[in-house]
Amino acid sequence: RISKPFWVLIPIILILIPSILVVSQPDLGTGVLITFIGVSIMFLAGVSLWYFVLAFCLMPVILTTIWYSRGTSWQFLKDYHYRRIDTFLDPSLDPLGIGYHIAQSKIALGSGGLTGRGFMQGTQSQLNFLPRNHTDFIFTTLAEEFGFFGAAGLLIVYGLIVVFATISAMTNKHRFGALLTGGLTMNFFAYFSVNIAMVMGLAPVVGVPLPLISYGGSAMIVLMISFGLIQSGHVHRIRYKA
Repeated sequence: RISKPFWVLIPIILILIPSILVVSQPDLGTGVLITFIGVSIMFLAGVSLWYFVLAFCLMPVILTTIWYSRGTSWQFLKDYHYRRIDTFLDPSLDPLGIGYHIAQSKIALGSGGLTGRGFMQGTQSQLNFLPRNHTDFIFTTLAEEFGFFGAAGLLIVYGLIVVFATISAMTNKHRFGALLTGGLTMNFFAYFSVNIAMVMGLAPVVGVPLPLISYGGSAMIVLMISFGLIQSGHVHRIRYKA
């Protein structure tokens, strides 16, 4: 039943509505993450793999159409979105313009070395060469001041959270609880992996906060609510018979 077209169409619509609204803000990065997380939950729920195979086959066509719409009257993305993609493909294209962020980010990452320059001693971050060093690019600030060991320590903490939440989801006897825990885990994983990939030049620059680290009250509140729901699902993961 779950793989019948009608029952697959309903969650797709529910995913697309908030995604389209967020992208129209414009906030392409968050919109793409919402779509990715929604599709991940559909996968965890047991939707037939053939739907995902079909989507994978159509993806090159969709991406090609979006790319070649550039400069036309029916352009899908904003001009700065295309410039970010250009910079991702060729970081040296505009080092003093839109490529400035990622260039300074790489310098900060490399200057940290193994042990870092010390707390509040980073040249790129403290001298304001690195933009957004307290929000989107805070991982590079951490890597510059605490080095490879500090950055690796943060990744280990993230990894332990993901492992715990994944095990909790797999052992949850409640289907809703398992999907809720799995979806929130994918959300947490997507945010920190995209942020770190972005500041390392492995993904286009998008406005995605680093969980538990980036400055911002609303992001922290939402993350704490997510952790609370994961813990609730873990506590009630075993179904007792009356």
